[in-house]
Amino acid sequence: MPVMLEGGCRVSHMHDGAPLVEGRLRIWSQVGRATGAQAISLRVMEFAAGMSPAIRNDDCDQILYVLDRDRVAVGDSSQGQAQSAPPLDQDSKDHAHPEGVRRTKELATIFIDGNGHEITPNTGIYIRPNETFAIDNAGPESITIISSQCPDPDRSPQFVSPPTSRSTANVPAPIVRLADQRAQPTADRWYRVLVDGDVGSTEVTQFVGSIPPGRAPDHFHNYEEVLFILRGEGRMWAGGTNTPIAPGSCIYLPKGQVHCVENTGTGELRLLGVFYPAGSPSVRYDV
Repeated sequence: MPVMLEGGCRVSHMHDGAPLVEGRLRIWSQVGRATGAQAISLRVMEFAAGMSPAIRNDDCDQILYVLDRDRVAVGDSSQGQAQSAPPLDQDSKDHAHPEGVRRTKELATIFIDGNGHEITPNTGIYIRPNETFAIDNAGPESITIISSQCPDPDRSPQFVSPPTSRSTANVPAPIVRLADQRAQPTADRWYRVLVDGDVGSTEVTQFVGSIPPGRAPDHFHNYEEVLFILRGEGRMWAGGTNTPIAPGSCIYLPKGQVHCVENTGTGELRLLGVFYPAGSPSVRYDV
């Protein structure tokens, strides 16, 4: 169940609530205007094997990140135990899934306005306003993608007929691999920016950050932010309140909210972050 912290900070698990089901696709909405956000959303999208329905983006920037199920042990943030949602099965969407974390290394293809791009785990993807995308998952395992829209259109996804391809000769490639991005150090941490103005998004910044064991000083940002925990365990602090976090935790941080991510483990805590309006992940204001 979602936990509300001081100032409107919200922490939920990626599979909290009932998903929207459309064909081979399931979507869990964890952050948006409906949950108190001003202009940012976070959805968990699970694509079963095969071709997904086509989804048209609204008049906003949409930022995707392909999870690596080899490295993300999907945890219950309230219990710290691994769990996964049962997969969509062609015969029954309620078909039981064995306990444990599924693994997926197979390539998939994302079609953006009919143009195909190969994607692998740990990839950031920029969907421009009003573009349409679909995922062709070679399978056999499902692929999980974290999606953020800014500004949040505050409505259900628009499922449409797949468009024909169009020329993208003068458009920057919308696919960014984490491994290709330079690690930028900040204090005892690092971050890698994936989606920003270099691929055309002037509204939103997407990054992956690494936090060592311990707790940094409380701070705040002048932007609205969502976080998704990729690995490690810790506590999310908002003012004087806190709650456990683990892989699969979804976090909403209002603009100006004093907060801190504490790493309570002995290894790395890694997170995916998206914030709006765009800027540098290194800019923060200590209190």
